Amino acid sequence: MKKTNLDAFFHFSQYETNGKREVLAGVVGFFTIVYILIVNSLILSEAGVPINGAVIATIILSAASCILIGLWANVPILVVPGMGVNALFAYTMVQGMGLSYQSALGAVFISGIIFVIIAFTKFSKMISDSIPTSIKDAISVGLGLFLLLIGLEKGGIITGGSTSLVKLGDLSDPAVLATVLTFLLAIALFIKGIPGNFMITIILGSCIAFFFGTVDISQIHFTGLDTASYGELFFSFSFIEANRIEFWISVFAMTMVLIFENIGLVHGHVNSINRPEAYKRSLQATSVSVLLSGPIGSSPTVATVETAAGVASGGRTGLTTIVAGLLFLLSLLFIPVIKVIPDSAIAPILMIIGMLMLENIKKLDFNDFTESIPALSIITIIPFSYSIADGMAFGFILYPFLKLVTGKAKEVSRPMYIIAILFIVYFIIG
Repeated sequence: MKKTNLDAFFHFSQYETNGKREVLAGVVGFFTIVYILIVNSLILSEAGVPINGAVIATIILSAASCILIGLWANVPILVVPGMGVNALFAYTMVQGMGLSYQSALGAVFISGIIFVIIAFTKFSKMISDSIPTSIKDAISVGLGLFLLLIGLEKGGIITGGSTSLVKLGDLSDPAVLATVLTFLLAIALFIKGIPGNFMITIILGSCIAFFFGTVDISQIHFTGLDTASYGELFFSFSFIEANRIEFWISVFAMTMVLIFENIGLVHGHVNSINRPEAYKRSLQATSVSVLLSGPIGSSPTVATVETAAGVASGGRTGLTTIVAGLLFLLSLLFIPVIKVIPDSAIAPILMIIGMLMLENIKKLDFNDFTESIPALSIITIIPFSYSIADGMAFGFILYPFLKLVTGKAKEVSRPMYIIAILFIVYFIIG
């Protein structure tokens, strides 16, 4: 059978997929992560970035990053502005340290340069090889719990009480009830292996929400975007505050988070599709997208946890992310429609994906506490602290410490000791 041009470029046959499946996975991945358009823009606005400009910047950066990694690395990894690093940008660098958002974008640009240097040199492989398997597996499990937590919260199934303790949500609330019903539908479709089950979940979940009165289609107004505000944001990054110590502390903290968070995420994603050989080019594409973040006018990108949605829908090649990238561009015209897609239609998908990512916990060696305790600290602290970076930091510090005190110091690579020291510095100055 003669190969099509798409098959020849993306190697569908080699990765046991086809164009239809890849396109569907891209659509599902897009709708799973599309909330970032609104959430990231709102967080950037807390740093003084014009809201309409922030929306356009988020769309352009997400589209460019997804298309870039799809073409360069041929993997279904969604790369968009990251949750957590956007909070670091707005609340720590701008509000906490007093930088202007323009200077914060300048710090992001410098972090991107450092990341690119690491990703395109032998330092990338050296850092990756130095990280123990137990730590890598733990990051995957921790991300799964984090995604499960996000899904439960987005759907209102769990919520914070007046004492800030997590508690069960009000199951009589129509929005929560819509989430529960959509989850039952989603898990049934998934277990039965219905093709396009996540996409069906989003469509039917939105219908369920409409039935319960939690979707207001009257809010859909096609008024267009204020492109003038983006003109003020594009290439507005600045180094005018580079003489301040806070500027360089910001660069250090952002660089630490970006490098190790992306290394963990990219490693987990390429392994989930059994393509570890794609790690290098995937990390390179991710680093370039970070470099683009400052000039485009957004907090930096990460290889998102939500990538697992596209993978679970059958995505195996870069066509998945290219489709998602094109949909991001198309969303410039349909932001009002996207904004009314209810959390109850998305949350069940995040919950299912999170559950699937817990599988790697069975690989941990619970008979060796020097391996299991650092791993478990990552698994628990990532969701409990709501910070991927903090969870990883605890594990990276604990691992060499426990090996040292138990006389197993030789089992730890030199780069791992350096990484641990850097994370200690990250905590001290953070």
